[in-house]
Amino acid sequence: MTTDTMKSDAALASTRFLAEEEDHDHGGGGATLIGFWIYIMSDALIFATLFAVFGVLGSSYAGGPTPREIFELPTVAVNTAMLLLSSITFGFAMLEMEAGRLRPTQGWLVVTALFGMAFVGIELHEFATLIADGATPQRSAFLSSFFALVSTHGLHVTIGLLWIAVMLVQLNQRGLHPENLRRMMCLSMFWHFLDVIWIGVFTFVYLFGVIR
Repeated sequence: MTTDTMKSDAALASTRFLAEEEDHDHGGGGATLIGFWIYIMSDALIFATLFAVFGVLGSSYAGGPTPREIFELPTVAVNTAMLLLSSITFGFAMLEMEAGRLRPTQGWLVVTALFGMAFVGIELHEFATLIADGATPQRSAFLSSFFALVSTHGLHVTIGLLWIAVMLVQLNQRGLHPENLRRMMCLSMFWHFLDVIWIGVFTFVYLFGVIR
């Protein structure tokens, strides 16, 4: 099979997938996306609960360190940039996918994963620094709620990275098959959802914490 034929098949598969997604009367593709939207909403409820808990306990320092004393906003800003850039590169991967180009799709996924790993690495370094300085989850209600919220988000990003790795393997094995395109759509929703949640964390936890 020639390269041109492979590209033609991939473009045809992509067009077929998009057509199926637009047709509400057919197939499990639409049902899969709807089901994944329901999952996203349930996950949003988990984060809403964690945000609410932090809102209640975020000022209970128990004589321990305050946000202004332990948060390093420049570092957090760099970490935020890593995740936002990963969202942009994932968007490029989706554009390449819709154009039926397999290798560029995989390439942008790899770049996305690198940004995601940088985000997780910086976050782990922040946690290690806080714990070394005695700002552990047991120190105060503020720190307990902080670690619960931020680590839950970090765990989701880690799961997303594993999903990207699996997706790269599946794309390498089966190419831009309609099933892989549907999985990419779900992964895209999941990844962008985590970006939105992090913007809330950065604003509500870090910025407001330092200001007040």
